[in-house]
Amino acid sequence: MSELPEADRLPGAPAPRERQRLIGHEEAIAMVREAWDAGRLPHALLIGGPEGVGKATFAYHVARFVLANGAAPAHSLDVDASNPAARQVAALSHPDLLVLRRTPNDSGKLPSMIPAETVRRVRSFFGSTAALGGWRVCVVDTLDEMNAQGANALLKTLEEPPERSLFLLVSHAPGRLLPTIRSRCRMVPLRGLAPGQVVAALDDLAASMPDLDRARFEEAAEASEGSVRAALALLSGDGLAVRRATTALLDTLPGTDPKALHALGDSLQGDRGGALESFVATVELWISDHATGRRQSPALRLARLPEVWDKVRRAAVDADTYNLDRKTLVFRIFATLNEAVRP
Repeated sequence: MSELPEADRLPGAPAPRERQRLIGHEEAIAMVREAWDAGRLPHALLIGGPEGVGKATFAYHVARFVLANGAAPAHSLDVDASNPAARQVAALSHPDLLVLRRTPNDSGKLPSMIPAETVRRVRSFFGSTAALGGWRVCVVDTLDEMNAQGANALLKTLEEPPERSLFLLVSHAPGRLLPTIRSRCRMVPLRGLAPGQVVAALDDLAASMPDLDRARFEEAAEASEGSVRAALALLSGDGLAVRRATTALLDTLPGTDPKALHALGDSLQGDRGGALESFVATVELWISDHATGRRQSPALRLARLPEVWDKVRRAAVDADTYNLDRKTLVFRIFATLNEAVRP
């Protein structure tokens, strides 16, 4: 359905707005449903959690429900695929839906940040009457890709939202957002999925991704740390082999072998999806494990983790956006990690 390249989307995978089924996250679903039934749905939901666990899919799930005027059975947010709102959300054609995301520029390249001029559309969108007389919904995917200028432009509407308006804000690292934005939102934390849920999500995706190797679903799910995106990356080409090589190098920090880094960089050359995605996901999960205490490194200072995560993320986005040399990316990221773990 999608004709243009999209940020953070693996080749061949359906976009989150096209996914009709949401797997897991029952607590978050129940919270939204109960708030809706009580007439107390917050005007802004900050949907945070690890990358690839379904945050954007959850956001569009809620958007469909609200734009369909809550047309769903009790204790569910499901909307039938034949519902006009469901079709319009999938096509990004609903007149009362605004989506802020990175989109290709005139040269077909994806920018590294959501332009501030794109964010400014929020004021005019919420300043007009809903076209269909119901709710107006704005999805931001993701807030992490919005600079300070854009965040301040968004904040102006968050501070004084009109009635029957809803912001669905996706973030991989909500703790790093402006406190003024966080304070005006209801936090919706989404955790990693259980391996069985990851397998179920892969099964659901298999209909539109026939090249997925079902025989490796369980192995990928176990190694994915609850991220469907990571599982898809592991299933793509040499994803699992890249994960093993990256993990081995991370375990040697700060004394990383340059020859091993060269070999890892060579394995990523020419790759636009699977191997590169697996490498980045493995590094980010390593950082996350240290941030949450699942891994312990006496030399790694916790205060450095947000900065390290941001540098890794920016380097990966730049490499994918501008098709930069993969070996250079590997050395750049490990140089950042080496610096972080040194006393």
